[in-house]
Amino acid sequence: MTREHWGSKLGFILAAAGSAVGLGNVWKFPYLVGQNGGAVFVITYLVLALTIGAALILAELALGRAAQKDPVGTFANLRGGAWSLAGYLGVLSGFLVLTFYSVIGGWTLAYIVKMVDGSLMETGLDLTGVFNGFVSNSVEPLIYHALFMLMTVLVVLRGIGSGIERCNKFLMPALFLILVFLAVRAVTLDGAAAGVEFYLRPDFSKFSGDTLVAALSQAFFSLSIGLGILITYGSYLDRSQNIQRSTLWIIVLDTGVGIFAGLIIMPAVFAFGIEPGAGPGLTFITLPGIFQQITGGILFGTAFFVLLLFAALTSSVSLLEVPVAYLMDELQLSRKTAVLVLGGVAFLIGIPSSLSFGVMSDMTLFGMGFMDLLDYLTTKVMIPAGGLAVCIFAGWIVWPRISAEVSNDGTLSFPLSTIWGWVLKVIAPASIAMIMVYGFLH
Repeated sequence: MTREHWGSKLGFILAAAGSAVGLGNVWKFPYLVGQNGGAVFVITYLVLALTIGAALILAELALGRAAQKDPVGTFANLRGGAWSLAGYLGVLSGFLVLTFYSVIGGWTLAYIVKMVDGSLMETGLDLTGVFNGFVSNSVEPLIYHALFMLMTVLVVLRGIGSGIERCNKFLMPALFLILVFLAVRAVTLDGAAAGVEFYLRPDFSKFSGDTLVAALSQAFFSLSIGLGILITYGSYLDRSQNIQRSTLWIIVLDTGVGIFAGLIIMPAVFAFGIEPGAGPGLTFITLPGIFQQITGGILFGTAFFVLLLFAALTSSVSLLEVPVAYLMDELQLSRKTAVLVLGGVAFLIGIPSSLSFGVMSDMTLFGMGFMDLLDYLTTKVMIPAGGLAVCIFAGWIVWPRISAEVSNDGTLSFPLSTIWGWVLKVIAPASIAMIMVYGFLH
């Protein structure tokens, strides 16, 4: 089976950035900023993304291009033995995330509909009740979960060039246009200046160990590290691509989305006197209340949830592509068979995640519902373990091979090679271990 490749450098960069840009950028980043001191969190996050994040992205792209295989095949081909388990961990992590990510993507679709039909714009509406009533419904969220999964499947079915690359060439520019449009509106609200100041002027007295860990976790998880995505996307690269430059572009685009999302939400919540660290409910409960109070609220609210949908879809496509590549590479299945089987299974596993907010809310394990349990296992155990494996494997086991890959066998200058190696071998593993310990204790 001939291996597919990206049609252009731009297409790859947009697809790789799209895999990193997700709900975490638009939904999670702004409320973490609010909870962790505003601008001081933003600065900490940017520093960590440009150091530890860059080191791991570069390593994963180099590993994938060197092996020209899915994550399992990459570890097996470059060294083999027990290292293949690290590849399986990445494939399984991404697939499990997809199962509940699609449920949340479905919520986003539902809120686009609720915005367009005006049902979220009634004065005095109990928005908490609306959200809780929706997610606890046994049928409606499943319909939207199915629709979101279908959208994901249809993109991945068309392959790398005609599907994933073409999709991201449309979605990523559209996403940035909506971001700029909403940010301009947010910063011109009466009272928004206080939010802009909170977001952009650092108060270093607010820096703490919690700020560092939260920024490190967000930098790590928002860049799609440890999921096998960038290894898989790297495997579709040709040998002429400059992956140093690609890594920089991925980080710039990914962090840019998070920064602009904060410029939408922080000025808005300050303008309306809302607590900036309101938490996960900020998106589905707090923001619709703001849209009710501004001129053209239906337009801006719809644009915001379309933005959220685009971000979710670019990530879900990459989460599905990883196990699809595994079935195609290792089991020689056709793309169509692999996509349809995995899409169907992911939808089925997502059903108890959705129902865990309703009829299955009393069914818990270790005190957690089904979705919360999957979220905990993936984000606090499996993904960090996968990232740690990448650090050790790339930094200590196959270092000469990936060093050559990053410099295109010596044809490209890489003046930061020594620093990259130091971060990959020492700083990144220690940081990931800190995330894991902190996750277990909290």
